Amino acid sequence: MAIMQKKMAAALAAVNSYIQMEEATAAGQQAAIPLPKTPENVQSLWSQCGRQEMMNMRRLVQMRAFGRCR
Repeated sequence: MAIMQKKMAAALAAVNSYIQMEEATAAGQQAAIPLPKTPENVQSLWSQCGRQEMMNMRRLVQMRAFGRCR
């Protein structure tokens, strides 16, 4: 009877060890997967200045167009 209990304890210990090893492997693989980086909305000063100048020119054109209607 004692031999049967020792065998059962050894089998359970082996299964428990195997499960822990699999969980550690799975956790390591998940940690190794890099997360996708979100793109940053960085605008250079040159592009910002160009957009501002285009808006100013459109505003001036609209003011000229509506100024003639009065």
